[in-house]
Amino acid sequence: MTDTRSVLIADDEPLARERIRRLVEALPGYRVCGEAADGDSSLKQVAELEPDILLLDIRMPGMDGMEAASRLSQLANPPALIFCTAYDHYAIQAFDVQAIAYLLKPVRKEALAEALARAGRVNRVQLQALNGQTAQSPEQLAVRTHRGTELIDLSEILYCGADQKYVTIHHARGETVCDYTLKELENSYPGILLRIHRNTLVGVRFIQALKRTPGGHNLVVLRNGQGELPVSRRHASNVRQWLQEHQPG
Repeated sequence: MTDTRSVLIADDEPLARERIRRLVEALPGYRVCGEAADGDSSLKQVAELEPDILLLDIRMPGMDGMEAASRLSQLANPPALIFCTAYDHYAIQAFDVQAIAYLLKPVRKEALAEALARAGRVNRVQLQALNGQTAQSPEQLAVRTHRGTELIDLSEILYCGADQKYVTIHHARGETVCDYTLKELENSYPGILLRIHRNTLVGVRFIQALKRTPGGHNLVVLRNGQGELPVSRRHASNVRQWLQEHQPG
């Protein structure tokens, strides 16, 4: 497995492609494998070059970037998709085609580096789920640790907590530190993990109740006496909705 990830740049403006190429090639671990000037050629280049990551403009002649992204999302193993556009009003649609990031031009080097790194991690989650790598089943998450690859049953995940650089998965057999982000886990397993705080996802099968403290704070009560977790005001309505939909009465 190579440490260098291939990047395809699709933009109808030659100067924009040249600038993004310089930014990508200035970052270690990435190489530009090709360029495309419209949606049709983007699809052809993806088929021929099989890039790991596609940096895609939206407004292009002929087939635009959004339609190209929609077609690519139907592939069994599409490249990780990052939109680079001068327009901010496509952001909601970008999530419909599983875009990893939505960068506004002029693209900043720091934002691009962060998006590229995120694309690599999301690809790992998706590939493991698609290909059953390391003998994982759809009900398991493969996590690389210093001990090797650990398989965690998704049904045993109590919660995932982010602490600075790493995410710790708390499960029935203990704790495992991983390098996936909460957003990646949330996107990969939406029916299994529910966001309750910017730093916390909870395993839905362990949600027992939502309670309010005398001080006005919300807490998720976990089943089987597994404890309580703080719920942010922003995510409390999601928890209430989940309880209404999944609990009798």
